[in-house]
Amino acid sequence: MQYTRPKQGNEIEEKSTSVIEDPKPHSASEEGRSCGCNFLNRAGVSSGSKSGVLFPEAAVKYTREANEPPVKNTKEKARFNQMVLIPRGVFLMGTDEPAIPQDGEGPARRVHIQQFYMDMYEVSNLEFEHFVNATGHVTEAEKFGDSFVFEGLLSEKVKNKITQAVAAAPWWMPVKEANWRQPEGPDSSLADRLFPWGNKLLPKDQHYANIWQGDFPAHNTGEDGYTETSPVTAFPPNGYGLYNMVGNAWEWTADWWSVHHSTDETRNPTGPATGKDKVKKGGSYMCHKSYCYRYRCVARSQNTPDSSASNLGFRCAADQLPDYLQ
Repeated sequence: MQYTRPKQGNEIEEKSTSVIEDPKPHSASEEGRSCGCNFLNRAGVSSGSKSGVLFPEAAVKYTREANEPPVKNTKEKARFNQMVLIPRGVFLMGTDEPAIPQDGEGPARRVHIQQFYMDMYEVSNLEFEHFVNATGHVTEAEKFGDSFVFEGLLSEKVKNKITQAVAAAPWWMPVKEANWRQPEGPDSSLADRLFPWGNKLLPKDQHYANIWQGDFPAHNTGEDGYTETSPVTAFPPNGYGLYNMVGNAWEWTADWWSVHHSTDETRNPTGPATGKDKVKKGGSYMCHKSYCYRYRCVARSQNTPDSSASNLGFRCAADQLPDYLQ
């Protein structure tokens, strides 16, 4: 199932920043634009760390909530999230009028699905921390020692240490020690997330998704209340009670990436058996109609499975409701 004030180019040159060469950009619109997050793979990118090194501090407990005694798997305490039943049915996947044909948005085809359960919210940092403390899980960002962060979210101290940039999207910077605990690197922390910045009374009508407003990538006006990721409970849910299904953060799916799809009617399709990239859906707070129009229902993009970035997340799905949630 399917389941960040940038510098100008001359500033990067003045720092003698090396450029990571990438293949020709995948078009994000008919003009070929993209926010560049689909180029953020590990090939040839390093911030001085060794690939595959496990950091011993990976399971350290950071917040007060995570230092609380372990809780039994009761349906009240096992997770902060809730799972919503998505009933069986038929829907039309894709479109015959794609805005970004190169992404494989078409054709439109009928798809039958069995009922399944999906998280009401994207997995938050706090919930993920509880999972890490319970399992000792180490993320790819911690293994590799870096992650991609939008330049507009970085302090000058961190930016001055960066010596590489992605050619197709120089506003994405590989930041050493950036991970889910330190989203913008060593001088940031989860403590910064207690109160979301940029939250304000909206100057326009109610917003329904966290996307980019303003001139990308130079200035996000934050008219929706947020200039980067928002709380998972922000914005109204859809008809199934699911929050942030578009915008905020891209969400991983289980499917391998392919741009070729049959028009045949299918039942519970699982996508290609193998591949190099995984499909991600929903767009993020960096999407804008004039630049990366991928917050539409039919829009899609891809990354290598080892990719990590400040606008990429996930939610869980299951064929059956887990016992501890029943």
